Amino acid sequence: MTGGRAASGDQATAPPPIRTLIVDDDPAVVRLHTAYLAELPRFRLIGTARTGAAAARLAADRAVDLVLLDMNLPDFSGIEVLHRLRLVREWDVDVIVISSARDTFTVRQALAAHVAGYLVKPFTKEAFAARLSEYADRRPARPSETAVGLGQGQIDGLVTPPGAVPAAAASDPLSLPLPKGLSASTLARVVAALDTTVPVSARSLADELGASRATVRRYLDHLASTGGATVSHRFGARGRPEVLYRLTP
Repeated sequence: MTGGRAASGDQATAPPPIRTLIVDDDPAVVRLHTAYLAELPRFRLIGTARTGAAAARLAADRAVDLVLLDMNLPDFSGIEVLHRLRLVREWDVDVIVISSARDTFTVRQALAAHVAGYLVKPFTKEAFAARLSEYADRRPARPSETAVGLGQGQIDGLVTPPGAVPAAAASDPLSLPLPKGLSASTLARVVAALDTTVPVSARSLADELGASRATVRRYLDHLASTGGATVSHRFGARGRPEVLYRLTP
């Protein structure tokens, strides 16, 4: 009887499971990661999504603590998904990137968006378990999960999230090193076309510059990841947000 009461008390004080959303367009990968996750008692799967739009909808409609995010999705990039998650959930959801994308440009963008981890495919079940267990160990309690005040370390983490871009980076976006594939001359044209007060979309800026939207989007995402541009969103008639950029003052 004594042992039973002790076990009951331990269960009462155990933290709630980390509600997890898996986002990947490959059904085989989703099944594999679902099986891996099922072996981790501190995590609970609450849904899967094969597109970025579906991920954003699920994050808005369900209680989600963690998103396991692939960067290569059929409708838009993982960076776009990160922007949309921040729009619908602000900082109330963590993201661990699980992707085969390992180029410097993508990794830097993800880190600038303050992801909680980056795991490169392919990997073993042990590596998956180790990375998620490490995340669970250092995951701070949400304000709603605890009745006590935040400690200084938790406050510092909220004020300056890991991977935050220094303010000086936004002062001169043309002075920072460029990722491979981007040119200083094209970046200068993009910066010159941006305004500090009126946000524009990648499509409209591409039309203005006579360049492809994909090309312009890479420069805009670079500026956003280094603090040179500020990202906002505009909802269209169908409720799908459009990403807008303006030059950081």
